[in-house]
Amino acid sequence: MTASGQVRLSSGLAGLDEILGGGYIGARAYSVRGDSGTGKTILGYHFLTAGIETGETVLYFAFEETADNITANAEALGFDLSEVEIVDMSPSATEFMDGGSYTVFGPGEVEGSEIVSRIGDAIERTEPDRVFMDPLTLLRHLTPDGYQFKRTAASLMSYLKQRGATTLFTTQSTAEQSDEDLQYLADGSITLRRTGRGRELEVEKFRGSDFRGGSHGFRIDAGRGLSVFPSLVPDDHAESFSYETLSTDIAALDDLLGGGIERGSIILVSGPSGVGKSTTGTAMAQSVARGGGRAAAFLFEESIHSFVHRSEAIGLDVSGLRDEGALEIHEVEPLSISADEFAHRVRESVKERNVDFVLLDGTAGYRLALQNPDNELREELHALCRYLRNMGVTVVLTDELSSVTGTFQASDSHVSYLADTVVFLRYIEVDGEMQNAIGVLKKRFGPFEATLRSFRIDADGIHVGDTLSNLQGILTGTPTRRPD
Repeated sequence: MTASGQVRLSSGLAGLDEILGGGYIGARAYSVRGDSGTGKTILGYHFLTAGIETGETVLYFAFEETADNITANAEALGFDLSEVEIVDMSPSATEFMDGGSYTVFGPGEVEGSEIVSRIGDAIERTEPDRVFMDPLTLLRHLTPDGYQFKRTAASLMSYLKQRGATTLFTTQSTAEQSDEDLQYLADGSITLRRTGRGRELEVEKFRGSDFRGGSHGFRIDAGRGLSVFPSLVPDDHAESFSYETLSTDIAALDDLLGGGIERGSIILVSGPSGVGKSTTGTAMAQSVARGGGRAAAFLFEESIHSFVHRSEAIGLDVSGLRDEGALEIHEVEPLSISADEFAHRVRESVKERNVDFVLLDGTAGYRLALQNPDNELREELHALCRYLRNMGVTVVLTDELSSVTGTFQASDSHVSYLADTVVFLRYIEVDGEMQNAIGVLKKRFGPFEATLRSFRIDADGIHVGDTLSNLQGILTGTPTRRPD
């Protein structure tokens, strides 16, 4: 029930209910639009089974598939429609007839036909709370002409509203006929589409209520149907917290960082391939998990098996912390997940499992999930990091630089502006030997050591050594020794 007294009905999908501000408004009609295979019918399954779960009477008018096919398809997706009455209106089961009349829609509203009689009989017999019509556009072929179809459809929607039923109907445009002429029947309209970014859902209108505009990711899985992931609005989420300083458990690195990293800050660790970015981020996650916090690592470019093996080879106890529940490790396949779904996964870790440190290992992999790399990487990552900061979560991003040596730059992905702290790792050549250096480029929360130090990873872990005061031109990658 809303503040204005409107009854809200769950769509059967928590994410869609969030977008709709609580669910559908009762005793109204809603259209679901989209091309074939976008998931319109599955959205209807959720709508019907949500009604069954709350003890409502539901009715399914099937204009395209037989009842047996619908039941089998739904079962494959994890839906039990045994308590749903399915009225088979598919062309193979319907014979159009002239003559007669069915006056339940009002005198002169529609021409008499078997199709109208069967719809009306089912509605009067079952007195449904929820009705799903799939697809309503096929009713066009079961009525004498376009004019009669529109009158029949309008009368039907009006009749269902008068009886207090909430109706969901699907529509689909064809090359010969648009579905635009049916949208005036709906109090709300939901469009499903497949794009280069993955599957997306958009609420285009929703009378009588606010709703979340824009596109939202969703996916379809066997056994669970459709899952909706509302796009992240950072300002809708906030927790109070203090900017306490957290040790990295590496004394010399803490010195570089002016004491450590701050809770609720964003740390960018950048450098070329193999220089130690992921290991440094993992060490920070371990220090938080060992200190009583909860950390989560999201791996875009590495398997969990490889991550665990590599980390434990240098003494990082990721398996033990994982077994204790202090460290989560998530392997992310970039090309199979949308940015909205990934943000949802991160939110679950933060809200449901109280994670207060997040390692996003590989912004290059994150970029693959977005398909449109440049602008969207910054927009999506900005929203996610802003949300995490608002929640008091410490974030470490690793960003791979394409150049091994040469002109110094903080980030190839142009995301350094997001960071409160930038830690950079660098290959340098000294006397014909390849060595590593580490430094801090900026830190918003307090002072830091503006020096470069030696950096080494071996079986004993990470070693941050002395200041490289005897070298100059380090950021070029080919430093020279200072004159004595």
